[in-house]
Amino acid sequence: MTSSTTTVLGYPRIGPRRELKRATEAFWAGRSDEAALRDTAARIRRDTWGELDGAGLGSVPGNTFSYYDHVLDTALAVDAVPERFAGIEDPIRRMFAMARGVEGAPACEMTKWFDTNYHYLVPELGPDTALAPRSTKVIEDFREAQRQGVTTRPVLVGPVTLLLLSKAADGAPEGFTPLDLLGPLVEVYADLLLELAEAGAGWVQLDEPAFAADRSNAEVDALRTAYDRLAALKRRPRILVASYFGRLGGALPVLARTGVDGIALDLVAGAADLDGIEKVEGLDRKLVLAGVVDGRNVWRTDLDAALAKAQRLTGVAGRVGVSTSCSLLHVPYDLAVETALPSEVTDRLAFARQKVDEVVLIGRALADGRESVAAEFDAAAALRERVRETSGRDDAVRARLGELGSDHYRRGAADVRAKEQRDALGLPEVPTTTIGSFPQTAEIRKDRAAHRSGEIDDAEYEARMRAEITRVIELQESIGLDVLVHGEPERNDMVQYFAENLDGFATTELGWVQSYGSRCVRPPILYADVSRPRPITVEWARYAQSLSSKPVKGMLTGPVTILAWSFVRDDQPIDATARQVGLALRDEVTDLEAAGIRIVQVDEPALRELLPLREADRQEYLDWAVDSFRMSTGGVQDSTQIHTHLCYSEFGEVVGAIDGLDADVTTVEAARSRMEVLAELGPGVPRGLGPGVYDVHSPEVPDADELATQLRAALSHIGSDRLWANPDCGLKTRGEPETVAALTNLVAAARRVRA
Repeated sequence: MTSSTTTVLGYPRIGPRRELKRATEAFWAGRSDEAALRDTAARIRRDTWGELDGAGLGSVPGNTFSYYDHVLDTALAVDAVPERFAGIEDPIRRMFAMARGVEGAPACEMTKWFDTNYHYLVPELGPDTALAPRSTKVIEDFREAQRQGVTTRPVLVGPVTLLLLSKAADGAPEGFTPLDLLGPLVEVYADLLLELAEAGAGWVQLDEPAFAADRSNAEVDALRTAYDRLAALKRRPRILVASYFGRLGGALPVLARTGVDGIALDLVAGAADLDGIEKVEGLDRKLVLAGVVDGRNVWRTDLDAALAKAQRLTGVAGRVGVSTSCSLLHVPYDLAVETALPSEVTDRLAFARQKVDEVVLIGRALADGRESVAAEFDAAAALRERVRETSGRDDAVRARLGELGSDHYRRGAADVRAKEQRDALGLPEVPTTTIGSFPQTAEIRKDRAAHRSGEIDDAEYEARMRAEITRVIELQESIGLDVLVHGEPERNDMVQYFAENLDGFATTELGWVQSYGSRCVRPPILYADVSRPRPITVEWARYAQSLSSKPVKGMLTGPVTILAWSFVRDDQPIDATARQVGLALRDEVTDLEAAGIRIVQVDEPALRELLPLREADRQEYLDWAVDSFRMSTGGVQDSTQIHTHLCYSEFGEVVGAIDGLDADVTTVEAARSRMEVLAELGPGVPRGLGPGVYDVHSPEVPDADELATQLRAALSHIGSDRLWANPDCGLKTRGEPETVAALTNLVAAARRVRA
């Protein structure tokens, strides 16, 4: 890296048109072989390296491609493979087995990557885990780029963050923590660094985002120990330690005193690291990358403000470079392909490709002075001013929120509601239900596409969707479920669907972002004040309820999750935006109740996801998160049962907020953790609880005995009068035969437990 280094910390890896998703799913389904999958992956890598090198970056990151998950890749690189997968010799099949499970070997646990909507596979470590360099992926990736004429900077999850993200394997002795393996793991990293140096790598990037969160003295000492050891290696590449998603805080001076060669700072989410930066000893001997271009949101960078942040490091650091705040994994590829967005939205935006250009431009200004790029900076400033003049303000929405005040919490006490709901619904103990979506067939997706393109009109589309709803209701009744859903055939994505029907949002055509594995989403763009111009789900729910005497749930996505899985405007406080979304959903909830829907589920799977990494920042978030949810649900009668769903998170830190949501029934992911999550919840959820008893992300069908065992385990945490039986998430991505088999076993297990 040069004295005027510009770089990005990572890049999207699914392909501009989700090429990797299609190739991976074809491989899983047996429609293509491993050679075809590898060929697609090679094309994506080649195009990425060429694009980044051609854009003028001073350093191109490598090893950022992954078939499934970069944390899983790092675990494989150090041979942290659970024993149940050890017999699978083929590397790709072993990787997918760990991610998705195989018969007799359940998948590794999956959870959120810090406070993002990306999911990673949790490594499992025990005192007998024999760590060693095993996977050659990082070396092969580097050499492959070299053959293309690009010398990359290989990227790996850092050793301390890898351990802090891991869990103790089943059977590990009490008191063992993965951090106990720091010594042997650092030696494995030392071997990897020396191999990379031998291959010709000049720099290696080790990511330590765990230190953007609160950490104990022992954990910070582990950071010092790891990098003192790695920095002492002879003939090693230069080491860049990158942290992101927040401020490094007290870990920054510790890291600065080690012998690493560079530190990358997130100066978007962690701008507080600039306070007192002049007093941090050791930075004058290092390259410091100023992460001033937001890697997690899609708004254009304020170039002058970003330059000013980078300039604060001048004279403090030995050298200053410019980078993104984190990997660009979290944003879409390229704004240039979005031809349908209105100009008032497009003028605000920068996707991954545009952010690379912003980094290069700010780097030029830092190296050669603002005057060298004055035309570009001035044009960007003028555009920002024009955007401010069209802010999308809706005075009617703001007036309604002012009128509601704190009076939007109108529901009665939980025990009063529970009695009214028991009388109204007449459900058995341990009632069975699903989380909402049913498998979406190719035919359903084709019908939606035909409707979007105008090939079929509204009446024909509605008729086809109603036929599917009828079929799904009949299917659920034949299985014997107690609370039904309409299956959501008309919905493309649980957030995008609502964004398309709310004012204040824009949606993209190709703005895909990886959530986990082959699962990709198109986050909507929330750019103006939010309102609901017309009912969204009411007629679908009303029709489904007309087909059955059993209750059919109305299904909505909650305000926190809509914000978490959208790109949210940054020109007003986020709590104000959350209340606007909550108000729009409140209208939908009350309309569902008026249509005869007796159970409404408002999903908040992202509640834990948005929790700030630092304890000091959390209460403010939890206050507005709870407030916006209760804004959504506070307008219904006590006899209407409110459900919510949370998934793939560690819930202990948000138990108080989960209670504060005041939902009548909370469903949670609990299958992969084998009910461990219920211990975290403890008595903090005094109402109904539905622990997910099987993992919908695995193709394995659980038998009734296994499900009954899971339900009995749940009964040790919650009474049978409050326990529900359900999968751990929606069934949209599953095939129908496995879905029917699993739900049939679920009903049998619930009946067995009742008896």
